[in-house]
Amino acid sequence: MIAADRVMLVSWAVFLLVWLGLSFFVKRDVRGGRSARAYQARVVVLAIIIFIVVTRSAHRDRSGADIFSNRYSLFVPSLTLMWVGAAFTAIGIAVAIWARLYIGRNWSPRPAIKEEHELVTGGPYAFVRHPIYSGIVLAALGTALTGTIFGAILFMFAAVLFVTRIGKEERIMLELFPGAYPSYQSQTKRLIPFIW
Repeated sequence: MIAADRVMLVSWAVFLLVWLGLSFFVKRDVRGGRSARAYQARVVVLAIIIFIVVTRSAHRDRSGADIFSNRYSLFVPSLTLMWVGAAFTAIGIAVAIWARLYIGRNWSPRPAIKEEHELVTGGPYAFVRHPIYSGIVLAALGTALTGTIFGAILFMFAAVLFVTRIGKEERIMLELFPGAYPSYQSQTKRLIPFIW
């Protein structure tokens, strides 16, 4: 039987591999952003770390303890909570990948103006203005439900990082699309459909 912790790890590994692969096919930054090579190097390092963790988790001890149960846990989740966390992680990663595929070559690891920048409002962007962030935060929340300090830190880091980035991104989009973006803002929420 597949364990909830494996579902989470595989979800994050797929996320990193997709992000790495798609990072080779983005438009050049005109202003802002970051070197694609520096970003790709970081993703490769994260992918290697996750691969090592997944490989090591395959060698569980005889007690059957999963990789998220350790002495640094904030709480010990029930099996049901672990599976809820796994579902949140997998769904969040799926949403982030869907949004990443939909935005295509306009994506950037940091808020930036791209060559021939386009305003994307379809697919997951019809529900929220920042669906990649929504998906990653949901996945991080799922990981936090493991009760580990790592999961809690990942969730807090993702939430703070993305909430602080939204303002900068929206200023760029208002500058690029002064006619269309305000209308789009009035029709969609930032991160959580129908709420915020």
